[in-house]
Amino acid sequence: MKEYKRAAHTLRADSSPCGRFLRFYSLFLAGGKRQEEERVEQAGPVGRANIPNRELRGIQAELEAIRGAGTLDAFCTYLLGLVLKERDLKDSARRALAESLHAYPWNWSAWMELIALCETRESLQGIQLPNHWMRDFFSGQLALELQENEDALRTFGKLRQRFPNCSHVATQIAQAKYNMRDFDEAQSEFEAIQKDDPYRLDGMDIYSNILYVKECKRELSRIAHMAHETDKFRPETCCIIGNYYSLKANHEQAVEYFRRALKLTQNYLSAWTLMGHEYVELKNTSAAIEAYRRAVDINPRDYRAWYGLGQTYEILLMHYYALYYYRKATTIRPYDARMWCALGNCYEMLGRDVEALKCYERAVGNKDREGIALKRLAALNGKRGDSDMAAFFHRKNLERLEQEGVTEGQGLTDSLNYLAKYCRDKAQLQEAEKYCTRWLDQGPDGEKDDARALLREIRQLMIRAGTPSTVGITPLLPFSPLQYIIGIH
Repeated sequence: MKEYKRAAHTLRADSSPCGRFLRFYSLFLAGGKRQEEERVEQAGPVGRANIPNRELRGIQAELEAIRGAGTLDAFCTYLLGLVLKERDLKDSARRALAESLHAYPWNWSAWMELIALCETRESLQGIQLPNHWMRDFFSGQLALELQENEDALRTFGKLRQRFPNCSHVATQIAQAKYNMRDFDEAQSEFEAIQKDDPYRLDGMDIYSNILYVKECKRELSRIAHMAHETDKFRPETCCIIGNYYSLKANHEQAVEYFRRALKLTQNYLSAWTLMGHEYVELKNTSAAIEAYRRAVDINPRDYRAWYGLGQTYEILLMHYYALYYYRKATTIRPYDARMWCALGNCYEMLGRDVEALKCYERAVGNKDREGIALKRLAALNGKRGDSDMAAFFHRKNLERLEQEGVTEGQGLTDSLNYLAKYCRDKAQLQEAEKYCTRWLDQGPDGEKDDARALLREIRQLMIRAGTPSTVGITPLLPFSPLQYIIGIH
């Protein structure tokens, strides 16, 4: 019924541990409810307003007095940690939560609140945690939050051996693989979870993200219907349906469902981030920035929100702002090539080519799947007059395209064009002929004439130098063979 003040008043004379906890927690919730009402009144449902929870100070004073008397139990100590966290007293909050966990290590909510207070592993220095099997779950979850996904996989892999039928462990493994962009493996994990636990909603919003990226409309539709039938008032359900509408390019409806998720759980991180993406699609940059900022307020480790802020400011041509946010994203995900490519592009826009080159090199070192970094490295080195390095990266780009089985596209023809001219200028005529022949065969129709002219020039140079051809010589007509046959010059 959410009559929190009434509950607290009813329990005012109850000094038992349970009654005391319920009274203070009711006051905490009453303050949070009023805080949210005032925030909406002042700033609207999406806006920001610095409204405090007016009950916190009184709760803290009473709990610390009981703590000083040595009669504070594990759950009230946990509540004290919550209050200190809300008041931004992070060190004191961490100590209170650790104290609560020593008294009762099975309180997963306390472990999760402690994770929220750990921006880095150094945050736990000086904090003694209980030597308990729940600590293994904490270590794996913390690794996930800090984007240490390989550590998370190892930890949860060991936990899976101890708890083979635990859906929570399987979900965390799937999330780690999702974070590592191993979408096929992550999807397989979620499919197994669905088979064993078909009505589970925890973590299914992440599964919907995978289906969205892979554009699996039918499966995403099935998951959306399942979630709606299971519990349409869960924020996970709203996010899954929002992803479904986004994949159908119905961005207004997607925003509506992400808003519903936030009405159900105001600090639901995924909803803020995904809503920011939708606002970018709708060209509503101010609303996108606000949504992303709310996301980083909730969790400063959310690289997607930092990256989204960078993209939004880049759209606004505010590259110095974008640079700041992309740097934040690369700090959180230093192994993600996409972050380095975005940062490199931003440096390029600012004319800072040296920094851009370093970023693209980092992207290549972190397995840039899209091949953006190799193309930009080749183009930037060519622009700076370093033809040898430009040719090196064009060759690397061709190797990547051959491995992927790509036989056409602007990236392919640009590399073939550059390498043909580079080898011609370096008197490497046989290589130049090879690249130019490929350019003629695989390039678009609009570049055929340029390719023929260059190949003719290379073969004339080969004749003068007495260099034999490595490819079959075909007559280079000034027009296509079809035009020759039908007489259209």
